[in-house]
Formats: sequence, C-alpha cells, structure tokens
Amino acid sequence: MEDLKKRKMEEMGNNDQLSTQEELRSLLDPLAKSQLVDLLSRLGSQYPSIAEEIKSIASSDPVHRKLFVRGLAWNTTSETLCAAFRMHGEIEEGAVIYDKATGKSRGYGFITYKHMESAHSALRAPSKLIDGRMAVCNLACEGLTGASTTPDLAQRKLYIGGLSPDVTSEMLLNYFGRHGEIEEGSVAYDKDTNESRGFGFVTYKTTEAAKKAIDDPQKILGGRTIIVKLADTHKGKPVQTQVPAAAVVPLAMPMAPGYSQLGKAHPSAAPAGYAYPQPVAPYQASSYSSPAAAPTPYPSQSTIAYSSIAAKKDPQGIPPTTPMGMSGYPYYIGKQ
Repeated sequence: MEDLKKRKMEEMGNNDQLSTQEELRSLLDPLAKSQLVDLLSRLGSQYPSIAEEIKSIASSDPVHRKLFVRGLAWNTTSETLCAAFRMHGEIEEGAVIYDKATGKSRGYGFITYKHMESAHSALRAPSKLIDGRMAVCNLACEGLTGASTTPDLAQRKLYIGGLSPDVTSEMLLNYFGRHGEIEEGSVAYDKDTNESRGFGFVTYKTTEAAKKAIDDPQKILGGRTIIVKLADTHKGKPVQTQVPAAAVVPLAMPMAPGYSQLGKAHPSAAPAGYAYPQPVAPYQASSYSSPAAAPTPYPSQSTIAYSSIAAKKDPQGIPPTTPMGMSGYPYYIGKQ
C-alpha cells in the first residue's frame, strides 16, 4: 500500500511539473528576445546552476567557437594557421580558404575551437603575426562587421605608398610599430607573381598612434621616402582607366555621295556631284475638297456712269525744243 501511495504522489508531482512548464512556456513565448536575454542573465547571476547550464548550451553551438581570420599571406597554409592559434586551446577544425579556379589562397580562413573558452581567449589578442604578415580575427558570425569596422576605422587605417620591392610585411610592421600597437597590416602582393605592388596598409588600435605616424617627419623605409596618409583619402582618389587600342573600333561615318571621305578613294572615276536643277518630287494633290466660298456680307451695287470731260488744251501749247547738234552743242539754222 505504501509503495502504491508513493507512486501516486510521484505521478501527481510529475503532472504538476509538466503543467508548470507548459504554463511558463506560454508566458515566455510572446516575449521579445531582449527580454528573454535579460531574464536569463539575471537568473544566471543569482543561481550558479542556471549559469552553468547556459554555458553548456552555448558551448555546444559552433557560433561561439568559430573564428574568422583575415589578412593572411598568400603562402600561409592550413597547418601554419592552426599552429598560430593552437596556443589558446584545442582546435576542432582549421583551414585556409582557396580559390577553386586558381587553387590559390583567398587571404582568409577559419578556426573552430573545441571549447568556447578557447575562442574567448583568442579574441583577447585578435592580431597575430603569421608568416610575416599581421592577421586579425573575430567571431565568424560577425563576418566583416567585427571589431575592426568600428566607426573610427577611417582614422586608424593608413595607406603606405612608395615602398621598395625589398620591403617585406614584417619590416613594414616593425617600422610603424614604434608609433603604437598595430591591429592589422601588411604589404600588398600580387597574387600571380607574389611580388610587392609598392604599397601596403597599417591599421592601428588607436587614432592617436595613426596621427603620430602621419605627423612623423622621418618617412624613409628601405632607402626610399614613403607616403603615409589615411587609407580613405587614397581610396577617394579618382582612377583613370585607359582603354586598350584593340578595344577601339573605328566607325565609318556615312557621307553624301558628292563628297569623298578622307583617306579613302572614291569608288567612281570622278565624284558624282549634284546636278542642277535637282528633280523635285511631284506634289501630291490633297484628297480634301476646297472649302466653299464664304457668302458676300454686303449686296453688290450697280456701277454709276459719269459724263466724259473734254481735255482742255493748253493755250500756250507745247514749248519748242532747241535742236541739238553733234557732241551735245545746239544746232542753229540760219535765217533765210
């Protein structure tokens, strides 16, 4: 009997627990994500058991353990990438991403740790010198919107121009490291030839360090005077693209047959000029009939006859004219 009572009590307790869970779910379901996060963080700070359960669930999700590493050298392999991050903990997976068409590195890779604490340890020192180039990492779920795209990035990233082909990324970082801590930087290399392109970039962790590098009067590296300015200023410079001559196709302009084009012989022996008068196309009669004449607004009047007036003869008549001789001199006739 006692065993039966205990069993009934346990069943009643389980039913009450299920009903309580369902009730809590119905209450939590309409809440926003920010409200749930705030609630769980308060409970985790008050109850250590809840905090441990939250950490266990978060650690099982790769989103908290996977890092995105950019700024890698073209010769960096997956082995050298993992070797640089193994100091923070056991690595579950790590690889450099290669281009499928060319088989060359794309300059970035991924590191997935086995434990979330290892990823947090690596993020405390996100910049790492790998194969002579300063690379930087952040959580893969953040992508390129991580810590290095802060609003003051434009004031921390510098363009370094006029570099000698002998200057390496390590030499560049050592030279500019005297002004402050560097977050990311390297010389720009050609993907195909792996030769220096004569410029590079350096990103400081503070804007003060970047300003010191710009204001430094001594800008000589590798025996050359280098250019140091903000990267955004260089990016905004207009670039003039030159069209290859092979891409330009000459177009013949149509001209009248009476004129010859320069550089071309006229097909006929003599250019056919314009004939005058030029024939004119006959005017096509309109299909519309002429409008009817407007009616006369006033009635016509008969013509009035007037009596004829005889012309009066000048009593003095027509004045005689002097006869003229040769050369315009008057001709005189003697009296008889």
